[in-house]
Amino acid sequence: MTRDPASPCAESVLLHALVDGELDVANTLRCEAHIADCPACTAELAQLRDLRAALAGDGIAWRAPDELRTRIIASLAQEEGYRAPVRPAPDRGWLSRLRDAASGWAALPSGLALAASVALAVMVTRPDEGNDVSKQLVAGHVRSLLASHLTDVQTSDQHTVKPWFLGKIDFAPPVVDLADQGFPLVGGRLDYVDGRVVAALIYKRHKHVINLFLWPSGGHAPKAGAIEGYNILGWQQAGLTFWAVSDLNAVELKEFQDDFAERAPR
Repeated sequence: MTRDPASPCAESVLLHALVDGELDVANTLRCEAHIADCPACTAELAQLRDLRAALAGDGIAWRAPDELRTRIIASLAQEEGYRAPVRPAPDRGWLSRLRDAASGWAALPSGLALAASVALAVMVTRPDEGNDVSKQLVAGHVRSLLASHLTDVQTSDQHTVKPWFLGKIDFAPPVVDLADQGFPLVGGRLDYVDGRVVAALIYKRHKHVINLFLWPSGGHAPKAGAIEGYNILGWQQAGLTFWAVSDLNAVELKEFQDDFAERAPR
């Protein structure tokens, strides 16, 4: 029996997560492919995006005060019998708060951790954040460390990492071995930046992780900078845009760029 195109679709439960950017790369691609063939989900997705745009308008969204986090955690801690020092923290930026929350809430009961994470999301989401590519890159770097999803393919063999990307993205990322330069290859994964699926190559320098994001050139000119203690270094080469993100110091990150650029195709 053919389903009525106007009736609700079982796959629509994923639309909210898609709009909020909560799906991983595989489920994002699966959901987008379904939407292309489902009029009901296409219409519902348009409504969700219109609603999201309306809620993001001026005069509608406000940032919750830092004191709210203190009151919520204190109240939840009292209910759960969890005792921990609670004190208001200075506003040190959304990434600092995210790192603190991830480490501090790991020991909480699951219900308490979930409620606290919702409170954090309210506080750290701002209308002016999330559109800049450099912020997306740093967020992707931090997310890969917090979620223990640093690699999809974990190996130091460049000849294993490079073919792993075949058929998963529409370009061939250059993978070079820099172990002799002090930057051993750890592996690779897929990520999602600036509205497209990109490649991420993972290198290390001692205990520091380097996420090297890359995709075909176009759109945004690479630049160097720093956000919340993370250094960012971008360049273009062989028709590709490269962005290296790490808490490694700027001098050594520049050494990594020079070493990689020298061995990668030009």
